[in-house]
Amino acid sequence: MPSGPAHADPASEPGDPLPAPDWMSAAEWEAWCDATTPGDEPPAFDDEDGEPDPEPGEWAGAASGFAAGNPLDALPGGMSLAFFAGNAAGDDERYAGVSDNELDGVIAAWGRVEAYACARQHAAVAEFIRRRAGPDAATDERSGMPQMWDEFAVDELRMLLAEHRGAAEDLMSRAHDLTVKLPGTMALFRAGRLRESRVKIIIYATAPLDPGEARAAEQLVLGRAGRLTPGGLRHAIVQAVMDVAPEKARDRREAARKDARVQRWAEDSGNAALMGRELPPAEVLAADQRISAWARELRGAGLEGSMDELRARAYLDLLLGQDSRPLPGQDSQPAAPGEAGNGDGSSGPGAVAGPAGFAVRGTLTVPLVTLTGLADRPGELGGIGPVDPWLARDLAGAAARNPKTTWCVTITDTQGHAVAHGCGRAVPKGRGKREKPGGPGGTRDGPEGFSFTAAGRDGPPGGYGTWRLRTPGDGPDLIIDLHPLSTEHCDHRFQAAGHDPGIKLRHLAQVWHATCTSPVCRRPAASCDFEHNIPYEAGGRTCLCNAGPKCRHDHRLKQHPKWKVDQLPDGTFRWTTPSGRTYITEPTRYPI
Repeated sequence: MPSGPAHADPASEPGDPLPAPDWMSAAEWEAWCDATTPGDEPPAFDDEDGEPDPEPGEWAGAASGFAAGNPLDALPGGMSLAFFAGNAAGDDERYAGVSDNELDGVIAAWGRVEAYACARQHAAVAEFIRRRAGPDAATDERSGMPQMWDEFAVDELRMLLAEHRGAAEDLMSRAHDLTVKLPGTMALFRAGRLRESRVKIIIYATAPLDPGEARAAEQLVLGRAGRLTPGGLRHAIVQAVMDVAPEKARDRREAARKDARVQRWAEDSGNAALMGRELPPAEVLAADQRISAWARELRGAGLEGSMDELRARAYLDLLLGQDSRPLPGQDSQPAAPGEAGNGDGSSGPGAVAGPAGFAVRGTLTVPLVTLTGLADRPGELGGIGPVDPWLARDLAGAAARNPKTTWCVTITDTQGHAVAHGCGRAVPKGRGKREKPGGPGGTRDGPEGFSFTAAGRDGPPGGYGTWRLRTPGDGPDLIIDLHPLSTEHCDHRFQAAGHDPGIKLRHLAQVWHATCTSPVCRRPAASCDFEHNIPYEAGGRTCLCNAGPKCRHDHRLKQHPKWKVDQLPDGTFRWTTPSGRTYITEPTRYPI
């Protein structure tokens, strides 16, 4: 059973490190001593029952050990601490009889348990790296870690954790650096004194350093790392890195300029975000000041909103060359940060597609019942994600006003999987051409907006007939022949004779799977390879039932001899990793 830390060793010389207790490694105990004060020391344990030895009258309840200054308030993260904290919670998780002081201690204890579990996961990933060493990779003698791992090891891990490639790569890099370069940080991580968010700060800051330099830098901050705020820790470790290796800090900054980029992503609210990375600091400061200056101009011109809202509007104004200052008599409310103005200070539903002079290229998917006003179901904008019904209708209306917009109709089953698809073509001249509107503000013949009606029973064999799609605007109606879309009962109607697919087959494959068929890749199908599941050279068909989109990386991964990919009759792809685990990618689910 645990015996607790020995506070003195008669045989040790002054200045020697204290011997570690048998329930912590020597490195962990040394790191603990560096990072704690005497009042924070782990508690002593009783050899008979493994529980802390209480002082007389100390243990008044299940959580009393978590009160400030009591042993459990400083116990390192681990299974024992999880047991005590769970016991304090009670069966109903209501912490009956637990004081506020004790509850604070329990909350902090669960944080240490979380950090402990996360550290153990990193240790397991480190072992995974050892077993997936790259060819001819040198090995660190102290830790047994290879300097490089197999190219496709990260794919095995990202499928296991259902993470994107970047997140899996970061996890492997952190596990490697904690094992090879930062043993003190790992010790505090495992003891629960540093949570993962703080560990990441240290790892990323010390990335350019060799193991000796990294250990020197971490020793400058570990003694206070646990009590610093994230911003304070970032400042401290960056300063430590510059103290230890100033030339490498400079080289890193200069090299990162080559990774300058602008990123966009979808916000959870349904809006979008745009951010520049690895930009020159002086220019960023100048740009920030210019944004603030224009925001003040907007406020002075009467545009309402908080300074954050006005800065967001100023940011878009400067990027798009537009002016959102309201004209006399106009509404002074600012446009939503996710919408673009008209370039003349006005905004409104028709402006969401972009400012004057700009065209947006992308794919908008909207349920027909949303377009026709029969229901309010969300749509989806390629590269952004789900959009609410009102924004979807506004975007579709704006797209209808552009004569270059192309239209397709996909029929789905109740799960959102495509079962039929057709692409719009203009109605031949002389057959149902719309009447011209009667001047400004005039209306066309028939109802406004979108409509979808049968145009005849004749259609493609085994298909769903021929239909007429009417869109807002002055252009012609569209005729759509709906073809069946199935791989389980494929009639090979669009099969290509050679290796390369025709335009129609490639398009249908991208409809069937709108993204790469890897279980964890979201690259749009339009930028992926058309990949034969059974190679064409081995007799595989160039057909929907034997193909799907794969990004170039996952195309190469599928060809690795230790990986296996099967295309099942229903269009599902089954990926089998070198360790024997399987993962499934189903056909795309569309809004219904």
